[in-house]
Amino acid sequence: MKNLLISILILIVCSMPVQAFAGTATAVIKGTKQNSELLGSAHFKDTDEGLQVEVSVFGTTPGPHGIHIHEKGSCDDSGNAAGGHFNPDGVKHGFLTTDGFQGAHAGDLGNIDVNQNGEGTLYMVVPGLSIAGGKHNVEGKSVILHEKKDDFGQPTGNAGSRVGCGVIKTEP
Repeated sequence: MKNLLISILILIVCSMPVQAFAGTATAVIKGTKQNSELLGSAHFKDTDEGLQVEVSVFGTTPGPHGIHIHEKGSCDDSGNAAGGHFNPDGVKHGFLTTDGFQGAHAGDLGNIDVNQNGEGTLYMVVPGLSIAGGKHNVEGKSVILHEKKDDFGQPTGNAGSRVGCGVIKTEP
């Protein structure tokens, strides 16, 4: 009888769908102005070390551009509907990977460097951020690419207008 119960338990466990540990999400980034050629994507993956963030953009001006996670999941009104930087802790602006949640908004990802061909990539792992669940989750928020470099000044980094926007959506 004991062997039969163990066999049934093994059969049940083995027949359950396998789910990957890591949650994933994506934002398709588009220019905020009509006829903009800016396109890009942001991919997010939960890892043991934190939230892995990979951003690629094409068709924008060369140089550094501020890139942030904003509090609302809307790109309407030229990206202004995305609201302010994601800041659940109510702290000052900074660079999250060096200043932590005590010294930076949870959405402060710094800058993405764009080359002379208008292409840029950013890769980082941010401890404490996650896709879903918890205070610092990014699901349903927006990724905003700014016109200029984030100089980490107050209150939001002096990065200029919002030139690109994408809503972060979880993947099935």
